[in-house]
Amino acid sequence: MLKDHPKGLFVAFFANMGERFGYYTMIAIFAMFLQAKYGFNSATTSHIYGFFIAAIYFLPLFGGLLADKVLGYGKTISLGLITMFVGYLLLAIPTDMNSGFALVIAALVVISIGTGFFKGNVQALVGNLYDDPRFSSKRDIAFNIFYMGINIGAMFAPTAAEAVSNWILRSFHFTYDARLPAMAHSFLKGEPGNTSDFLTIAQHQDSSVTLATLGSFSEHYINVLSRAYHYSFGVACISLIISMGIFWGFRRFYKHADLTEKQKSKDDSLKSKLITLTPEQTKQRLIALGLVFFVVIFFWMSFHQNGLCMTYFARDYTAPTVDRGTNLWFDLFGLIPLFLSVVGLYFVFRPKRGTHTRLLGALAFVGFGILAYLRYQSYDDINPFTPQKFQQFNPFFIVALTPLVIGLFTYMASKGKEPSSPRKIGYGMLLAAVGFVILAIGSFNLPSPHSLGGQVAPETSLVTPYWLISTYFTLTIAELLLSPIGISFVSKVAPPKYKGLMQGGWFAATAIGNSLVGYIGGLWDKIELWMLWSILVICCVLSATFIFSIIKRLELATK
Repeated sequence: MLKDHPKGLFVAFFANMGERFGYYTMIAIFAMFLQAKYGFNSATTSHIYGFFIAAIYFLPLFGGLLADKVLGYGKTISLGLITMFVGYLLLAIPTDMNSGFALVIAALVVISIGTGFFKGNVQALVGNLYDDPRFSSKRDIAFNIFYMGINIGAMFAPTAAEAVSNWILRSFHFTYDARLPAMAHSFLKGEPGNTSDFLTIAQHQDSSVTLATLGSFSEHYINVLSRAYHYSFGVACISLIISMGIFWGFRRFYKHADLTEKQKSKDDSLKSKLITLTPEQTKQRLIALGLVFFVVIFFWMSFHQNGLCMTYFARDYTAPTVDRGTNLWFDLFGLIPLFLSVVGLYFVFRPKRGTHTRLLGALAFVGFGILAYLRYQSYDDINPFTPQKFQQFNPFFIVALTPLVIGLFTYMASKGKEPSSPRKIGYGMLLAAVGFVILAIGSFNLPSPHSLGGQVAPETSLVTPYWLISTYFTLTIAELLLSPIGISFVSKVAPPKYKGLMQGGWFAATAIGNSLVGYIGGLWDKIELWMLWSILVICCVLSATFIFSIIKRLELATK
């Protein structure tokens, strides 16, 4: 899988992995941070979240234009890394309850601008590496590998966010309780509620709390939890420093690909490498890309509910504790050794492998299996976890399934049966629909969010985490068929002089989808849960139907 690729791919792989680790550490807790610190309802939180991630994905359009016309890819990427660092530093500055919102907004604006400089251009740079005829046949595989790097960073992000926030809470002798922020804000606002239940829960945190001191406890707990979230955001600063070191330290491996068409035109020795298209060819390619961009809007509108409605579902409707076996899914230090043990077993039985490979596979199977067992033995019978931990499943499944997907498509290509990129995207949309069907089934007969009034569902209405795990698994397969393949499609079809701009266009389409995330989130406490998920099912099915109806036109553009 990793053989015969240019070394520049791995520089981009690790630089992007560090940046994504920081971003997903922040996004794993961002919605809960807004509600905990400022007491925002789901609609307000959804719109702030939606506008932020829309900006994150829309501004690469301008970043790509800046790279294509002025700075080039490498300089624009570097500018992005520095700008993002400043933004995350602002976000990490702790302020008290209900204060510092202007600073948060300023941080979000700076992070969005920096991401706009970075995100699309690093993908354009990877695409340039595969314009070389020696590597062009491996373009789709390359973007699958690149995408796996994104998700290795994302996989560890929720664990990092939880570790930092729990460390801060413990230093004040508190633990995380999903019920407390909403109860505390309601009490401080004088809203009607079950004060006796709130007092009982508060006394689990501090036995000295009385009805007279419940207000000061509320403020103190929210301030401590807010500080925990702020410090968790600071993790992104550290990861960006690492990304800067990688990207700047290994420039020699991608320097030859760090050239726009405008830069090539100014160098007589490079003019022979310019690719010229007729106006009609350019128009045809741009239309094909526009049609694909239209389809992916609805995928990202659905998929990025993982940080919003699916996080609400994890917090309000999913059992907050699991048994020892299920806890393996929530503990990367148990899950990863178990996964590596299975990988070792695969190499033991894989045909056409030498003795040394089989022996190493057997050692990995036994060694990592022992580590997973020891970790399993360390668990309690009942194990609590925080809602953001669900967000590690998607990147974990990406990392685990990418080799299988690459292997499947490599095998199909050898038989002349590999589907075209547009067909893979269509299949991805259908699978996304299946993912939300699973969640809709799991939501039948649950009380509506409106009836709960912003509180966590009673224990009798809490469901097993396997509903969400199954949804994440299905959505991950859909994402593997759509996102890296779509990025590869853009890098192949984009007219050469618009490479950065078209990668930005991919993200602009993602941004429009992300802006719609907030509107779907705004329905959270207005309709039944199964109806919310069903809206996403319908959107994904209609999008798949549309892309299959224009498949011939899209396939023609890739020739």
